[in-house]
Order: sequence, then C-alpha cells, then structure tokens
Amino acid sequence: MGKRSVLAGLAAALAATSLALVPATAAGAHGVSHSDQYKRVGYFIQWGIYGRQYFVKNLETSGQAARLTHINYAFGNVDASGQCASADPWADYQRPVSAEESVDGVADAPGQALNGNFNQLLKLKKKHPGLKVLLSLGGWTLSANFSNAALTDASRKALVKSCIDTFMSTGVFDGFDFDWEWPGSEGNPGNVIRPEDKQNFTLLVAEFRKELGKKAILSAFLPAAPAKIDAGFEVKKIFKYLDFGSVQGYDYHGTWETTTNQQSALYVPRGAPTTPDFSGASSLKAWTDRGAPKRQLVLGVPYYGQGWTGVTNANHGLFQSATGPAPGTWAAGNEDYKVLATLPQQGYKVYHDLLSGHAWLFNGTTFWTFDDPVVVAQKGLFVRLSGYGGAMIWSLDGDDANGTLTKTIYTTLH
Repeated sequence: MGKRSVLAGLAAALAATSLALVPATAAGAHGVSHSDQYKRVGYFIQWGIYGRQYFVKNLETSGQAARLTHINYAFGNVDASGQCASADPWADYQRPVSAEESVDGVADAPGQALNGNFNQLLKLKKKHPGLKVLLSLGGWTLSANFSNAALTDASRKALVKSCIDTFMSTGVFDGFDFDWEWPGSEGNPGNVIRPEDKQNFTLLVAEFRKELGKKAILSAFLPAAPAKIDAGFEVKKIFKYLDFGSVQGYDYHGTWETTTNQQSALYVPRGAPTTPDFSGASSLKAWTDRGAPKRQLVLGVPYYGQGWTGVTNANHGLFQSATGPAPGTWAAGNEDYKVLATLPQQGYKVYHDLLSGHAWLFNGTTFWTFDDPVVVAQKGLFVRLSGYGGAMIWSLDGDDANGTLTKTIYTTLH
C-alpha cells in the first residue's frame, strides 16, 4: 500500500473517530519527545481587528493559542529608507482595548505605554508561557524595499538595528519571520528586484542571527515554485541561520485561471489539466532536493478557499470551465473556512479526493476548493510520517469560533 493510500485511510479513520490520535512518545535528540518537536505556526493579521472583528482575544476563546507553538504577527514594514516600521501603529500599539476585547478582561488604562495588539499579545503570552511570537516582515504588499535594505553591509546592519530597536524593545517578540516575496523574482508589481537578492537574503538573515543571538527565533515564508527557489535562495546556507521555513502550501490555482482546480492539494490529483503541477508534497520536496533539512520545513495550510462561479456541471465541478470568481465576503473568489463550512447547509455538497488530499464544494454552478478537517488531518499525518517539521496557518482568523482546524493540526502534530 502506498503512502497516499495510508494517509487516505488514516484521515478517514480520524474523521470517523473525532480525530482522536494518540501522540507519539518516542524520545528524540537530547531526551526531547519526538512529538514535542513539531511546530504549529499561525499568522495573526493586524488588520483583522477592523472589518473581520478578529482580536487577539479570539485566539484564547477559540482554543487556538493553547495549541500553537508560534504566532507570526503580520506585518511589519521595511520602509523606503530601509528601516523597520509599523505598518499600522493604531492596530499595533496605539488603540485602547476595551475590557470586552481584552485577553484577560482588563481594559487598557489611559496613558499606559503599550496598547493595541502588542499589549494583548503580551497578555496572551502570560497565559501561555511556551508560546512564541514573531514579527513577520513584508508580505505581498510590503516587500517593495527589501532588495534595497539588503543590498550592502551597511544597509543590512541599519535594517537589523532598526528592527531590534523598534520591535524587540517592546518585549512582545521572540524573533522575526521574513516574508520577502520574493528575492530575485517578481512578486507584487513595483517591487525592487536584483539578481544579487539571492546572496543578500542569506547575508541579511545572517546579520539578524549575529545581532540577536541563538535564543531568538528566525523563520521565513518560502515559495513553492522551483524557479523562485532557484532565483532567490541559497538553500543550504539559509538554514544555518533560520530555525525553520514555512513552505507555501496554497494558491497553487485560483480565479486568475478560468478552469476550476485545487489550490492546496497534498498530491497532484489524477486528471489534473496542468503538467507539471504544484502540490504540498512536491513543494516540500523541491526544497529538500536543494538541501533543506526536512525537520526545518513547515507546510503551509490555508484557512480559506478559492472559488469560481458559472462552472460547467460535470465531474462534480472539478477541472471545469468557469465564467469568473465566486462572490466572497472580503474579496471575489476568496472565502474563509468558517464560512465555507456552512455551505453544505445551503445546497452544496462536499467532495474529497482522499488519495490526493484535497476537498471541494459544489452546488451545480459554484465551486470552492478548500481544506476541511479531513484534509488538514491528512496533511498533519503526512508531515508526521515524512519527517517534516510541522504546519503553518494562513491565517488564524479564517478558522471557526471553536478553532476546529487548529485543533485538528494539534491532534496530528503534538
């Protein structure tokens, strides 16, 4: 029986038994339990406090905080002067938080030094002393100035000093997550790109490690595409400085295409119209093939789906032509898991390809590719059985109020 069949059977069994998995107990290096070494990393978006009404407190009430090892706070900015800066000072540290929205039920006092999300994260860490919080730098829309900031020894030193002075001084953060999208290759239009970004990324991470020391945590968000890996990353070198890297496990397909497809399958499905195609397994393998240590690679898991409408009613909607993106709450063609999970009560049917590790919803005309608890369990089992380092979540606000997906990750990876 192949690995795909094993994972399919285990995921189905887990789903049938409410995801009850006995954690591994084999001792690893230095007497640490092998099961304690998995990283469960979730991105918290600073702008979620606005329209989404998703606060740091929700990490506590949903049970997510108790089941994570790291929170990546998204995002900090590298500004045009090559300095670290807050992307939203009001959300980060200025906004007074009411008692109702506070982690510990205590409102921010007038005149206190630190308010906003930062103070709430401090309160969350007091409740969960083992939880680490990283400041994620960049992201899709804030990567424009990375190349300039990393260009010379002097500019790298200046950036690192400003990041330490601006963010580490708050006492909130245990390190940094580098979300430079992408060194040496195109990301958001207008980003500065240079061939030497590849070497300069290594030098930048090395400078952070030098100044912060071994106790600080450094991670990076890493692309799935082999071309972007080769253009931007000295793979064998960067993992000397990074604690781990989160590999993009989603956005493999979406409504920029006119054919419905998987956005986050564990393996490439049979009959896929794109060859070669992306998958979670192949994306991780692209990194190990280039020398990345398995235990330092974390698989990204989406808490949202990609959707099309005007879909041909054949093959349960999979690999069919569509007229455009499906309506979404915050953006066309995009919807949170917590909303998608309610669609079976609205005439949609859930379909699983257990061998490939992906799921979708279809109602005869609208199609959503998404990760449900069965798929998330498969991915956790795959990480566990294949010797990888854990799972990463984009983003925590997409889960339901009970933290169902996060609890599934914890069940399979603790």
